[in-house]
Amino acid sequence: MRSSGMRLKAALLSGAVLLVAGCASREPLALSGEQAYAVMPAGVANNRSRLEYEIGPLDVLSITVFQEKDLTIEEVPVDASGDILFPLIGRVEVAGHTSQQVSAEIARRLEERFLVNPQVSVLVKTAVSQKVTVDGQVKQSGVYPLQGEMTLMQAVALAQGANDTAKLDQVVVFRQVGDQRYAAKFNLGDIQDGYAPDPRIRGGDTVIVGQSRNKVVMRTILAIAPTLSTAFVAISQIANK
Repeated sequence: MRSSGMRLKAALLSGAVLLVAGCASREPLALSGEQAYAVMPAGVANNRSRLEYEIGPLDVLSITVFQEKDLTIEEVPVDASGDILFPLIGRVEVAGHTSQQVSAEIARRLEERFLVNPQVSVLVKTAVSQKVTVDGQVKQSGVYPLQGEMTLMQAVALAQGANDTAKLDQVVVFRQVGDQRYAAKFNLGDIQDGYAPDPRIRGGDTVIVGQSRNKVVMRTILAIAPTLSTAFVAISQIANK
């Protein structure tokens, strides 16, 4: 009985290890075409319905309560847990919410006990929590701040655009949604020409611009062309002597 119990424990432990290893090695779910746009839809052109910046940890807010100087604060830091401390009402959860949503929440709580119809304005003074990584065949790879709505074209533009070896139909956006990581492929050339929608980029996304092997080969040939022509001239001169 004891040995069978030990074998059972060993089997359970082994299964747990395999499960963890399987989760750790899970590859992103590859998407393209309509499936890619279903997970990463195009940006909204209408300003009224435009998705606003979502506040995150370590951002700095500026909060104004109309005609209430003691409640008007130029710099309100968001702590690591995504909360702020505000006079009279204490802790307010702001991470994941827009400025309008936070304004409404602060006004509601002030109105409950302290003020009559308070007018609250919240602005993001410093945005540090939302960033996008742009890498691959771009002129200036890096991590860039994301403020307001940004599209794929704008993200690549932040990196000074694609370089001369970029393969524009092989641009991949990596995004984590819950427990699933996605890798959505887009054709930046079609987007630039207006044949395809420009997907919206979110904080935490990674944009990778692919490389064209043909362009790399051509650039290499062009780079050594002067040397080749000089060599051909030398060989020709020797042959004619």
